[in-house]
Amino acid sequence: MLDKTADLAGPGISTYEEVEKILPSDYRALLTPRETMIALFEMKKYIEENLCKELNLIMVQVPLIVDIKSGVNDYLDRDGSRSPVGFPAGLGLDEPIQAQVVQAATKWKRAALKQFGCKVGEGVNTDMKAVRKDYFLDHDHSSYVDQWDWERVMTFGDRNLDFLKAIVKKIWKVLYGAGRHAQELFPQLKDSRYPDFPEELKFIHAEEILEMFPDLPRKMRETEIVKKYNAVFIIGIGWVLKDGYPHEMRAADYDDWVTETTSEAGKPTHGLNGDILVWNPVTKRRHELTSMGIRVTKDTLKQQLEITGQMDFLKLPYHKAILNDDIPLSIGGGIGQSRTYMYFLRKAHLGEVSVTIWPQQLKDICAKKNIFVLE
Repeated sequence: MLDKTADLAGPGISTYEEVEKILPSDYRALLTPRETMIALFEMKKYIEENLCKELNLIMVQVPLIVDIKSGVNDYLDRDGSRSPVGFPAGLGLDEPIQAQVVQAATKWKRAALKQFGCKVGEGVNTDMKAVRKDYFLDHDHSSYVDQWDWERVMTFGDRNLDFLKAIVKKIWKVLYGAGRHAQELFPQLKDSRYPDFPEELKFIHAEEILEMFPDLPRKMRETEIVKKYNAVFIIGIGWVLKDGYPHEMRAADYDDWVTETTSEAGKPTHGLNGDILVWNPVTKRRHELTSMGIRVTKDTLKQQLEITGQMDFLKLPYHKAILNDDIPLSIGGGIGQSRTYMYFLRKAHLGEVSVTIWPQQLKDICAKKNIFVLE
């Protein structure tokens, strides 16, 4: 049996020898860098306008830096293995503010719902920029992260899989529409080498995928399922599955992965969250576009923090706000902007749609394969 612990949290491929093997050897970009930027910003406008329309959201400002004392920075994984960039801020202060660059706006958004006066069925969307320094930099992992981080107020009665799926379908409708919009602007994106985008998602629970591929680790299971269905929403990420491992580790203080649910096959499962993954025909690999979920209640927050051994978090302002019902129940997620552009514009590398740092070794590998990253 293959090692199932290796990819529970560690993002990226991990060696450039492996990156060189997996990058396509016959790549030819369908758009020039100039055309790419035009298409990209047309998609950006389309997604922001239609995501707000479909989910009843408004665009709001979002922090790039937060005070470490607030507890609103995103841990990404429950073990804290990906730590934020931090620095003291405030010239002349006796005690400088201990600032952190956000890794995502996951927790900030929930408090923002109250700040912006959102009622049930209303929410916020952000053009979020972040830094994640602990990524291995490969073709689809970057230290620079851009996301549409969104959040919407919901009722306790909506805390179920039917509601989750309904929201996911609206999101996929918008992303699919953006891809079609780009094709209308640049017909060369309809290339015979690549199958068209799937119009519908397959919903499947992580436990069901494990039953299908019991001996494979998580990323290999995901690869097999997206090869089969092209676009999937994997439900229930964070709870320990029948093999003794979670599908992937999730932080304990935003998505609810502990609530008991029932699969479509009638089997007991857990979790009110999930990821949209697609099969990328350019890279011939699994490709994650968004992570999202129904958020914790005060009861499931305590339950999840107890499981992860992080009960000390309950002293932080964000966590106290949940315990005291000071911020609303919500559903939310982050949609990777560059990941989305990369998929729908048929790119082989994130660096073709975003400008950031890449190691020279990786840039040399890309150049040999006719993949030219933006500088």
